[in-house]
Amino acid sequence: MKLYPITRLDKEKWKGHVLPIEYTTQEYYDVSKTASSDGFLIDIKRKKFDVPVRHFPEEYDFPDKLYQDHWQDAEAFGVVEGGHLIAAIELYRESWANRLRVTELWVDENYRRQGIGCKLMDLAKEVAVREKMRMVILETQSCNVAAIDFYRSQGMDLVGVLTCDYSNNDMERKEVRFEMGWFAR
Repeated sequence: MKLYPITRLDKEKWKGHVLPIEYTTQEYYDVSKTASSDGFLIDIKRKKFDVPVRHFPEEYDFPDKLYQDHWQDAEAFGVVEGGHLIAAIELYRESWANRLRVTELWVDENYRRQGIGCKLMDLAKEVAVREKMRMVILETQSCNVAAIDFYRSQGMDLVGVLTCDYSNNDMERKEVRFEMGWFAR
């Protein structure tokens, strides 16, 4: 297996670089919510779509980019082959919550399943431990089952569910925001 060195991605060079994050899924985590007088019940079950669903950058008003202005002081790392970015992770320190947020994680589909994503997540965990942060946290969608499976393999757990983050009908669209976290301490 080829070794791919991870390097810091210079902000001046990589700012605004679009990450072509796309995936096709045949499954999703169905989120249902029931309210009663004594509280709420959130139920999450893995289910299959009738037909595969594809998500791609062009469908979103704001594609994923490195070093976006709202992530001030973020830093990015990646793997560059022949001048082309083939994998990246961007980290942002949420000092108010003592968390390290992974704002972007992407591996070119031609380079997946070679350990690059694991190495990038290991880097995030190392930063969190070294800087005495309490956790690594990131966002994914309930329909991105492959990503959820990967994050779980990295020791992450579901730590939050936002049922109307992307639109007012995320639950019906089967695209609910999941917050996944790895506890550093």
